[in-house]
Amino acid sequence: MREAVPAPVRRLAAPLGVAALLAAAAALVAAVDPHEPGHYPGCPLLRWTGVFCPGCGGLRGLHALLHGDPAGALRANALAVAGYAAFLPLWAVWCVRAARHGGGMPVGMLTRRRWAVAALVLAFTVVRNLPCGAFLAP
Repeated sequence: MREAVPAPVRRLAAPLGVAALLAAAAALVAAVDPHEPGHYPGCPLLRWTGVFCPGCGGLRGLHALLHGDPAGALRANALAVAGYAAFLPLWAVWCVRAARHGGGMPVGMLTRRRWAVAALVLAFTVVRNLPCGAFLAP
């Protein structure tokens, strides 16, 4: 008896599903301007403490990127833009690994890597909230 769905197509279901969900989210952010109040929920950390979280400005940055303004995206949230850029090659490697032998995401989060990412996010958050790092604030 033949399989209804070929194995490579089945193995690509997860990365292609993630791509479809992210494309739909990006289309929403491109269509609905996050600069306009009331379209997206505000950051609770910013609202309650006045401190910018590492994600503050991420939607505005994505909106700027999708409208061809990389400088505006970097001004909104440089860390998020770096994350968007890092995801693309990782996703491509995930697709290739999944198609060839059903492999998963190429990033195994080793303890050292987790600590390095956490330190980078913490440093970004602290610096963007200091007067000397005002250029990183959204």
